[in-house]
Amino acid sequence: MDLAAILETMPFAVHAGVELDLATPAEVVGHLDWDKHRTTAGDAMHGGAVMTLADSVGAVCAFLNLPEGSSTSTISSNTVFTRGVREGRLTARARPLHVGRSTIAVTTELHDAAGKLVAHVTQSQAVLTPRS
Repeated sequence: MDLAAILETMPFAVHAGVELDLATPAEVVGHLDWDKHRTTAGDAMHGGAVMTLADSVGAVCAFLNLPEGSSTSTISSNTVFTRGVREGRLTARARPLHVGRSTIAVTTELHDAAGKLVAHVTQSQAVLTPRS
């Protein structure tokens, strides 16, 4: 599977610096490196950057579980932040919780370089089927 081609379907994720490491229907892994331009007060990675990584990896997970010819869009997302990231790599691991006809639920855990939980995201994705 061409991970770069999958990511290129999401230009904002590419622009933000998101990279994919693994993409299967059962699990998608990606990362975002700490950089000064992705920070907020106290040099912590901005929550929007953390959520961009989670949403992007979760969307790929949903996409890989779609019926042929369908597309997806995030319809809800809940993030619980547990700690800040002030250096190193932030890694996101997304797995499907539910794959249905009209929605796909995905859970994504984000860990810092030391393996500590930074955030947990649960999102719902709509399954958009082509109109006949």
